[in-house]
Amino acid sequence: MRTVIGLEVHAQLLTQTKLFCSCSADYFGAPPNTHTCPVCLGMPGALPVLNERAVEYALKAALALHCEIPRRSLFARKNYFYPDLPKGYQISQYDEPLAVRGYLDLPTGKRVRIRRVHLEEDAGKLLHTEDGVTLVDLNRAGVPLIEIVSEPDLSSPKEARLYMEELRRVLRYLGICSGDMEEGSLRCDANISLAPAEPAKTSRPDEVWLGTKIEIKNMNSFRAIEEALKFEEHRQREVLARGGTLIQETRLWNEKTEQTEPMRGKEESEDYRYFPDPDLVPLEIDDAWRERVKKSLPELPAQKRVRWAHEYKLPEYDIAVLTEERPIAEYFESVVKLYNNPKDVSNWMMSEVLKLLKETQTTEIPLKPEHCARVLQMVSSGQINRTVAKEVLEESFKTGKAPDEIVQEKGLSQISDESALAEIVMKVLAENPKAVADFKSGKEAVISFLQGQVMKVTGGKADPKRTRDMLLRKLREL
Repeated sequence: MRTVIGLEVHAQLLTQTKLFCSCSADYFGAPPNTHTCPVCLGMPGALPVLNERAVEYALKAALALHCEIPRRSLFARKNYFYPDLPKGYQISQYDEPLAVRGYLDLPTGKRVRIRRVHLEEDAGKLLHTEDGVTLVDLNRAGVPLIEIVSEPDLSSPKEARLYMEELRRVLRYLGICSGDMEEGSLRCDANISLAPAEPAKTSRPDEVWLGTKIEIKNMNSFRAIEEALKFEEHRQREVLARGGTLIQETRLWNEKTEQTEPMRGKEESEDYRYFPDPDLVPLEIDDAWRERVKKSLPELPAQKRVRWAHEYKLPEYDIAVLTEERPIAEYFESVVKLYNNPKDVSNWMMSEVLKLLKETQTTEIPLKPEHCARVLQMVSSGQINRTVAKEVLEESFKTGKAPDEIVQEKGLSQISDESALAEIVMKVLAENPKAVADFKSGKEAVISFLQGQVMKVTGGKADPKRTRDMLLRKLREL
């Protein structure tokens, strides 16, 4: 049996207002039901007006995913009754979506086909209290979403996670979705089934070939997606091994028990009684609009990874780390333009700059690219050593001061003068006769101790290589 997985991903768009009204879409953390109006509350007679920016963001996603954009798409009413859906229907797209037939290439090289990308409005949110009361917050109702539906091309839970991670990178590079799964701005429903290794000979081979589809909801992290699919894959194999029958249903992932649990029978499209929304005209995307959006697309993560491997000759690990977020990638390239040593820049960014970002919990790098490049130039020219460079880099990161100014203020220039360094080396040797004797008896590892003493005396400003060479020379002369 082989595992067959398809994902339905909902991504909230970073528009200022909701999809069909002027209420703020920045609802997270706001008091309940404060970002609402007659339109998103579903009041009789309230009419929707389409948000043009949301359409452009959806087009960006669709074009980045190599989708075909039909000239015409249609909004439909998806009818179902739930407390977080005040109108009793959701405005979505069904038989005429915004985009179709695209693909996403994974870092592994596998291509996953995209069936469709369409626009729809989000529902509200139910809050369940400990005493059994359910509250409704409609701040989220009407926030614009795109739904990205893959073909069942994924063959393992690990692959599903890689797909979600790469899709998130694309959406964040485009600047159209925050990708915060914990806040619900990026959500995923997974469909998983087990199918025979070879299709059976029937009048409906696709049905047998794909097996019985189980939908899993309530996964709010990459780890949850992978673990939920692992559990469900194992559960289905056990049921089939016992000779049991799988029932098409929707299941929830329980983070505490790390198991999937039955939620309800899986609906089919006819259960929603889709029909065209009479309050919205068809959406038409002409060639000029499509081309304008296409030209605005940035270089995407997959393109950047390929180019960096060819242009900068960096290891795969460095490329993966530095292309994860678009601002980091762009910062790296800005520094490389000023200091043309990509591997050196990569090493310093991963070891120092990203560490400072994590420590200060900032999302933007306050260290100017020219200041970062200047620190690396000073190390390369021997003006400061690496120990001092870390101090200068951190000071410039936190204060914005230029590296040369910091070095001058604190007297951090590297001691490279032969006579000055020789005087300090002889002083250290005189103060450490036991170490000198150990060296003479063949314990050459003691050189590191003596080098450390020189660095201590000089406040870390001695040139490490010159110091070591001079120590070896003086010790052999004694």
